[in-house]
Amino acid sequence: MKGYTKPLLVVLLVLLADQILKIWIKLNMSLGQEYHILGKWFIIHFTENNGMAFGYEFGGETGKLALSILRIFAVTGIGYGLVYLIKNKYHRGLILNVSLIFAGAIGNIIDSTFYGKVFSESTYFSKAQLFPAEGGYASLFHGKVVDMLYFPIIETHFPSWFPIWANQPFTFFQPVFNLADTAISIGVILIMIFQKHYFKEPELEETHPQSEMVEE
Repeated sequence: MKGYTKPLLVVLLVLLADQILKIWIKLNMSLGQEYHILGKWFIIHFTENNGMAFGYEFGGETGKLALSILRIFAVTGIGYGLVYLIKNKYHRGLILNVSLIFAGAIGNIIDSTFYGKVFSESTYFSKAQLFPAEGGYASLFHGKVVDMLYFPIIETHFPSWFPIWANQPFTFFQPVFNLADTAISIGVILIMIFQKHYFKEPELEETHPQSEMVEE
């Protein structure tokens, strides 16, 4: 187990925090309900999505099933890659960042795979129940991903001279996401920033054979 302790700890901590927050949101908030943490800059806003990270959608029920299966294949590949990196003693930073991506991917898979079976549907007027007597709101692999982190740091309008969206309202940062999305994003960004350091090739020492002078 040498080399696996820290990556496993990262995965478990991210999963635990992600799922505790999501379950609390499902059981204690109705859709659209929100709590302002830092004024208008940081808001806990409960929403759900059927698709990809940051609330993007993907092709209805068939697309939802395809996406859930694709996520499972993807996380299996990431898990295999993580084991490979650990066995071959790659840079610790790379291993920990891949661990973040792996944990985030599993976190969202849990939602989309199981939440439809174990929760009743959240609405704008009622909170969800865990293990409802009438059954969950969706079949296996058709659950919705819970999102809640919202940072509308800047709320303004596009200038009148701006093409297409002139004078339209503009919010930065508009997507609502979750801790799993955050873990994935941090892992990917750090790998991109430090890729030269993580994948640095070992420097080859140049050897200069000594030439011997032979005197006749």
